[in-house]
Amino acid sequence: MGASGEALSKRLGSLSLEQLRQDGLEPMAVASYLAKIGTSDPVEPRLSLGELAQEFDFVKIGLFADIACRSCIQAAAARTLEAALVGVLFADQAPDLTLLDEMASAGFAGVMLDTADKRNGTLLDAMSEATLCAFVSRSHALGLFAGLAGSLREHDVPSVLRCAPDFVGFRGALCEGHERRGRISRDRARALAAQIERHAGDRASTMNRLGFARTLRATSIDGAPGSASVGVQAAGVPS
Repeated sequence: MGASGEALSKRLGSLSLEQLRQDGLEPMAVASYLAKIGTSDPVEPRLSLGELAQEFDFVKIGLFADIACRSCIQAAAARTLEAALVGVLFADQAPDLTLLDEMASAGFAGVMLDTADKRNGTLLDAMSEATLCAFVSRSHALGLFAGLAGSLREHDVPSVLRCAPDFVGFRGALCEGHERRGRISRDRARALAAQIERHAGDRASTMNRLGFARTLRATSIDGAPGSASVGVQAAGVPS
């Protein structure tokens, strides 16, 4: 909780790396903790980001408007053999879509469009359907799998699926009262899955792109494909 009782949020500047550094926390201690938030895995310290990355199939990297995105992508390129990287751009921050080319060149596996400030509407409020479709199309042309998210609701499903993303992300739409910090509703999840089934097109290309990313990930760890899994069923894509 914040000083005034409000919920902490990475998007609202509640905490900063500078403050954590001043508090004497080691960088890898912070990374080890943050990486396991929202999972059932125990929080255990790791000695390096490479060691930590090997515990995940995909690692998302948020490319916010106020950071040096190109430098971040270039630095992440050295990690593409340790994890399948997914770059996240934010539709409500006027993203530079030429970064897609740079992420593909750096060896990223996929990309996402999301929204940074959940108080300002949905993904479709921040960006037109035509622009979302252009984002997905360009990503696919570059060999990247592509996802769309950002306070999406049930009535947004037909619009976003017309763009043929490889996955879509939901949070508030799955929760009781559409409250993103609320409990997941089984009924909402089932209804949303059924709607996706009605509107989804051919998934063969999606499975090929995700399977290729999985093969690269497994090969980088074991020297042979087939050991990593892709947990994307909740996004409407069968495993």
